[in-house]
Amino acid sequence: MIVERIWTGNAYRNFNYLIACPDTGEALAIDPLDHEKCLAAAKAHGWRITQILNTHEHHDHTGGNAAVVAATGAKVIAHHRTGGRIAGVDRGVKAGDVIKVGKRVELECMDTPGHTMCHICLRSHTDRPALFSGDTLFNAGAGNCHNGGDPAVLYETFVKQLAALPDDTQVYPGHDYIENNLKFTLAREPDNAAAKALLPRVEGQDPATSMVTTLREEKAFNTFFRLTSPSVIATLRESFPDLPEQPDAKTVFVKLRELRNSW
Repeated sequence: MIVERIWTGNAYRNFNYLIACPDTGEALAIDPLDHEKCLAAAKAHGWRITQILNTHEHHDHTGGNAAVVAATGAKVIAHHRTGGRIAGVDRGVKAGDVIKVGKRVELECMDTPGHTMCHICLRSHTDRPALFSGDTLFNAGAGNCHNGGDPAVLYETFVKQLAALPDDTQVYPGHDYIENNLKFTLAREPDNAAAKALLPRVEGQDPATSMVTTLREEKAFNTFFRLTSPSVIATLRESFPDLPEQPDAKTVFVKLRELRNSW
């Protein structure tokens, strides 16, 4: 499996992805908003985009579909309950469905609601697992729930699905927000050594060449995985004085997401 991460450089700080089979040159485009860059990258590598996967229905992930389909004839894949919110869907997928690319690339669909209620993440069937997480999991952060989502549902996705993946899983999100997310981590957990060490490395970095984190690293510096940290809970109580002495993890997650909304 070959992963080409495409930095759009737009105001939304989107990442687009091409996943290619080294044997056949067939490629899957994930959320190819910047269709010009995606098509140019495929052409430069000699790949043929045969499929498009939209992680969810928001325009900054689907806006390039029509142009890529027009140029390549690619089939559009999305959550099976997306309905008319994404135009021209050829295949609806659910949890456990496998998307095959060429001869030997297989990507398993995960039904990961929360950012929206029809969100797909993809996990690779490779020796070194990869997760294409759309707007569910960001580097050092979690997706917002402003436009059709639910933070309590996002919590369930984090703890029951994402946290259970292998620790060496590489994380490929839909946006570059790592610098601001790490600053949020340190505001919520000032003694987080992993976040303190990483922040200087990513400040002002070029996202086109930025690091790819692993789930193990995310669990060390991503606040939304650190729901039982005494430091996180103590700092959270400063904003929410009525927080119970030993709050449950879902409450901590939802309150963190509330604070992140205005960060």
